[in-house]
Amino acid sequence: MPQHSTYTAKPKTRNRTEIPEKYRWDLSAIFPDPQGWEIAFADLSKEVEKLASFRGRLNEGEGKALLEFLTLHDEVSIASYRVWYYPSLAFDTDQRDNSLDAQRQRVEELFARINTATSWYSPEVISLGLENVRSWMDANKGLALYRFALEELFRQAEHILDEKGEHLLALSSRFASTPSSTYQMLSTADVKHRLITLSDGEEVTVTPGAYRSLLTSLRNQQDREAVFRAHYELYKEKVNTYSSIYSGVLQRGWFYAQARGYDTVIESKLHGDNIPTSVVETLVENARANSGALQRYHTLRKKYLGLERYDLYDGFVPLANLDPRYGYDEVRELILASVKPFGDEYVRKMEEAFDNRWIDVYENEGKRSGAYSAGVYGIHPYMLLNYQDTLDDVFTLAHELGHTMHSLLSDENQPFVYSSYTIFVAEVASTMNEALLLEEMLRRTEDPVERVLLLEHAIEGITGTFYTQALFADFELRAHRAVEAGEPITSETLSQTYKQLLNDYYGDSVDKDDLYRVTWARIPHFYQSPYYVYQYATCYASTATILKKMRGEDPDIAAEASSKYMELLKSGGSDHPMELLKKAGVDLNDPETVRAVGRQLEELVALLESELEKLSKKS
Repeated sequence: MPQHSTYTAKPKTRNRTEIPEKYRWDLSAIFPDPQGWEIAFADLSKEVEKLASFRGRLNEGEGKALLEFLTLHDEVSIASYRVWYYPSLAFDTDQRDNSLDAQRQRVEELFARINTATSWYSPEVISLGLENVRSWMDANKGLALYRFALEELFRQAEHILDEKGEHLLALSSRFASTPSSTYQMLSTADVKHRLITLSDGEEVTVTPGAYRSLLTSLRNQQDREAVFRAHYELYKEKVNTYSSIYSGVLQRGWFYAQARGYDTVIESKLHGDNIPTSVVETLVENARANSGALQRYHTLRKKYLGLERYDLYDGFVPLANLDPRYGYDEVRELILASVKPFGDEYVRKMEEAFDNRWIDVYENEGKRSGAYSAGVYGIHPYMLLNYQDTLDDVFTLAHELGHTMHSLLSDENQPFVYSSYTIFVAEVASTMNEALLLEEMLRRTEDPVERVLLLEHAIEGITGTFYTQALFADFELRAHRAVEAGEPITSETLSQTYKQLLNDYYGDSVDKDDLYRVTWARIPHFYQSPYYVYQYATCYASTATILKKMRGEDPDIAAEASSKYMELLKSGGSDHPMELLKKAGVDLNDPETVRAVGRQLEELVALLESELEKLSKKS
């Protein structure tokens, strides 16, 4: 385990050339050099006319032309991955490089041409008739590979417009992103973040990136309140503008839902993955009704921190005043040991990610913030980190490795057409890795201070990934339903809705400063990806269900659960996500699946309470 320290200065952002090569991506696996990319880009550009040439010909040769088109489309898509990610990954390591940004824009324009050249495809396939296409697939083994994809197209046929209608909606997409881009400009480009003076005289600028780290590190409650107000008052001052932008998002969703013949916006968002709206409704209803453990946790925090008044901004400061450092090379063995339940082959594949420069590890000047895993079909996934040796960084590494292994196993076991998995199952792999890492770290330490730190992290994972995202989903559902019912959308109606949800989820365990009413205004997913956040919560519930079976006393049941989980990772998008999860032993229509998360949180809070009692006795 790492050495403990009460404070470690954050490393300065380095020049990229100062970072050893082994900690930087090797993009030569995609193309050996920029000239190779230019050649591939030119070749891909030529394929646009070939795709368009199949228009009106899909009925030729009793499925032969359809198979030729699908094969070509897959080849173009595989090439597109490589042509896109080569400059895009490089750009993310230095977003000051305008030449790389220009390359990305060239690819985006090419993608727009490809989409236009193939916009006729869905309506034309539908016109062929399902029984006709099925007879071709029965007679043609090559075409039969696409059975699930083609039958999915017919399943969604009632919501696919004719060629003119699809073309019109394609044209409208050019301004459909206006609300999200306006939100981005208002919140990033046109904002002046506030400079405040802390109780020790230090001046800090409260940027979105610094907000959480400040609340985590400041032990003085007045300082935390000052940070909170500096951040949230920016949204309150422009709350009517944010309301107008979000109203545009809501109306856009309702327009596209009605244009395609859906009864509600949520139905239009879930229909593509064949997910019933009851899944989201079950999630929010049961998360809201089973928030007792969440309230118990914050009541415990208030008591242990000795605060007379306890607000949401006090929920970030660690109970254990400890700042352990976890070196990147040091945690490699820890993470690999945590995934041993999945077998030697899984561990070996994960070692490849560490050894073969799949991971861009450290922050450097101009590098994109955050972390992600990007799968490049036919090559391997690439992971971006901004590793700073913190506990959060260790779990972020495990999280992204979960996505990487999911992509790798899917690509190795599925043809391209089914290699991509939906977000609905994506976070299962990442949260599973985090859960296993937590267990491994708790096994390795008896230090109550460190155990408190680890248990807090696990609890924050549930509160942040499950309860907070369920609350967000609850808000989105109410806001969209208000638009569908023709009700007015104002800053006051939105803020009142959010305030009610805070009361529903947190009860009296948190004082809830009235400024928190405007939280909805700052959530990027509301503007950029409506009805997205609920999937974080459902994935967490799925992970909890699978993990419970893997932890069982019966070794046969545990082995079977692990085997089914591996099959889930290998399945990619070869079936509807609800069906894939059912094969892994998860039914998200069952309220018990959601309620199990509350019980898991109860267990962790009880453990935390026990460790805090040990610390109290020591002191």
